[in-house]
Amino acid sequence: MTWDTGSDLKIAFVGTGAQGASIGADFIIAGLDVTFIEQWPEHVFAMRERGITVNLPSRSINANVRTLHLCQVAELRETFDIVFLVVKAYDTRWTCQLIEPILAPDGLVVGLQNGMTLDDIASVVGDERCVGAVFDMASNMFTPGVTNRQNDHDTSWFALGAVDARNRQRVERIAELLRHSGRVDVSDDIRSAKWMKLIVNAAQLVPSAILNLPFAEAVRMPGMMGVMRAAGYEAMRAAQIDGAKIVPILGMPPTKANDPERYVDEIFDEVLKTFMMPDTLATVLQDWRKGRRGEVLDINGQVVKTLEKAGQAAPVNSRIVEVALAIEKGALPAEPSNSSLLVGRGT
Repeated sequence: MTWDTGSDLKIAFVGTGAQGASIGADFIIAGLDVTFIEQWPEHVFAMRERGITVNLPSRSINANVRTLHLCQVAELRETFDIVFLVVKAYDTRWTCQLIEPILAPDGLVVGLQNGMTLDDIASVVGDERCVGAVFDMASNMFTPGVTNRQNDHDTSWFALGAVDARNRQRVERIAELLRHSGRVDVSDDIRSAKWMKLIVNAAQLVPSAILNLPFAEAVRMPGMMGVMRAAGYEAMRAAQIDGAKIVPILGMPPTKANDPERYVDEIFDEVLKTFMMPDTLATVLQDWRKGRRGEVLDINGQVVKTLEKAGQAAPVNSRIVEVALAIEKGALPAEPSNSSLLVGRGT
């Protein structure tokens, strides 16, 4: 329902790749008013012809959905009450500029993304229309119109938080919607929650992509567990320098440890246990296999930038960024032997 009148909320998902399409399909099946806005032409055509198919571990679903290409946004005369932004972190600002004219005056943009994108969203639509979010759910998409989701409802997790505290009740309403797709917490400190998730991502996403391996295999390569945890420890230092507090994520109880590195280990192990399947490919590796650039600078690069601003070094994350950018430039292949470029380096 809309915030005031009780009628149906109009919802858009902007960016309907593996994650956005999967969550959006849950909303459609729940009977919500949903529009997909997508930039991949073949994916748009496939969803118009056959709907969106989501393959889950023990079932498959298919949902018909109104689907628009990005170029059609300028043709819209309606506005949306909620826009779920599920694009790459580096696409945040321009995408917000694209959709701002179709966001209702009291509408909200929910950034379901990696990285610290809150400020980019708010810089376009304002704090009063920005909702921060963080989530953990493994999916992949290589065929237009089909997403493969490796976490069903009970092992998918979201947290939401208002940038403007006056939106707390509306964020609770959005949480109710997201519970169609997974477990949901509402956070009073979403910036800290996003930093806690970035810590996990810094440890896992880019390092495993550099090795061109599923995360579960990459972490077993000699020395890589130490590299990944060290990247996470640096990320925790960056988070705390930026003012973040240690807050529980992933549905975990509050930590009993005062040791920041111990908490990094706890969330690292929780992701490995609950959210990563044996064949789960990090989103960065999926992007590379599709010929796209990954969110290297928005994850490990954010750690480097934050620590450098404080006059501190981030040797492990700096090395990860260096190797990852070499791969993206074509100067180095992504392969398991790259572990020798990371293990024992930069520390």
